Order: sequence, then C-alpha cells, then structure tokens
Amino acid sequence: MSEQDFEKQISEDSYRHNDVQQVATSGANNEFIHIGNQKFRRSELAEAFGGTLNPGLTAPSVHKFANPAPLGLSAFALTTFVLSLINAQAMGVTTPNVVVGAAFFYGGFIQLLAGMWEMAIENTFGALALSSYGGFWMSWGVINTPWFGVAEAYGDNARDFEVGVGFFLLGWAIFTTMLTVCTLKSTVTFCGMFAILSLTFVMLAVGHLAPSVNCNRAGGVLGVVCAFFAWYNAYAGVATKQNSYLTVTALHLPGSDHYKKRN
Repeated sequence: MSEQDFEKQISEDSYRHNDVQQVATSGANNEFIHIGNQKFRRSELAEAFGGTLNPGLTAPSVHKFANPAPLGLSAFALTTFVLSLINAQAMGVTTPNVVVGAAFFYGGFIQLLAGMWEMAIENTFGALALSSYGGFWMSWGVINTPWFGVAEAYGDNARDFEVGVGFFLLGWAIFTTMLTVCTLKSTVTFCGMFAILSLTFVMLAVGHLAPSVNCNRAGGVLGVVCAFFAWYNAYAGVATKQNSYLTVTALHLPGSDHYKKRN
C-alpha cells in the first residue's frame, strides 16, 4: 500500500468511526504518527515525560504558551514538603497552621492557575491533576482555618471531625490511584510521584480513621519523598542544555511508546 493510500485509509476510518484519537504509524521506519486526521513526525510529538505532565504520546500544542507544569509541580512540591514534615512530627512539630498560607496561595491558587494553563495548551491530564490538587490544597486550607468554622461545627464530637477528614483523604487516595494508572506507560519518576502520593493519602486516611499516629507519621515520610519526586519532575521540565549544565534524562517504563521504539 502506498503512503497516499495509507493516509486515505486512515482518514476514511477516522470519519467512519468518528474517532479523532485513532493512532497509527507510517513511513519506512515508522517515522510518521497519524493521530486522527493529522500527521506528525515522531520527533515532533511530546513523549511521556514528567516535566510536561504528559502521560503519553501527544500532538504539539497549537498555542504559544510556556510549559506550566514546572510551576504547578513546584507549588505542589513545596506545600506537600512542609505539611509532610509536620505530619512526620519532624523536630517535634505537630501543629500544621503554618502551611495554611502556602495551601491557599501557592499549592492552591498558583497550582490551580497552572492547571488552567495546562488546559489552554491542550494537556488534559495536566489540567486535571494540577487543577484538582490546587483544589485539594485550598480545601485543606479551609478545613484548617478557624474563620470557616469547619472543625467547630462538630462541637464536642472531635472524633466525628477526624473521621470526616479521613473520608476526605480517602477520596483523594482513590482519585490519585486513578491518575497513577494513567501514568503506567510514562516515566519512572512521573509514575513514581503519583504512586507514592497514592500511598501517602492512604496512610493519612488510615491515620485519621483508625486512628493511628504511626500511620500519620508514615504518611508524612511518604509525603516528603513525594515532594522530592515532584521537584525532580519540575526540574526536568525547566532545565535545558541552554540554561543548565545538569539536565534530566527520562527513564521510560516498559510499555511506553518511547521504550518500544528503543527496544
């Protein structure tokens, strides 16, 4: 089949099945990728990479925006780092109120903005992840701000409040596990960040529901590790050969398009 016939067949199949996401390859060395009715060189496509929050092979954005992923990842990393140290009771600190400011403005508002910018550059996964965790941090800030009266609404039923927070964290554990499944064909640090975050939410949820101080502290330790994974992915997205002597090489997981191409 000639190249022209192949492209015609792809176009007809996409129209018949109304499937603009159909992916196929062509060329002597499969150097062309067909996504729906569009044709790209493989080198033009964004591979699965933590620095861009893209979990798979995607077409280049048609908009002229900077990469918002490092900003969102950095906001998530710093806020998670500080709270996780407190959850781990580092140096005996147990009161988390110092995190409220970062939760509202850096981990919350700034990360939400980064998520909206991810939507503008047509990255659905990045928009979902960053916007959602921006919402998580703002919600956490509300829970821990006396002015909103969340804890006070439970009156003397402090245990009910703890269980309610446990349910809140459990819901985020389920959501994060869903995102983790969507990164299984990406890179080690990208998938690892979400996997560790899932475990962090699970341990914190159990810590509130059981209750268990040790589970809360374990969740804190895991959160610190997750924060460093997030910073690593942020650095991967901002460090280039033009601005740094130290750049990041992505280690792709088996099953990814990049891994298959190399093997």
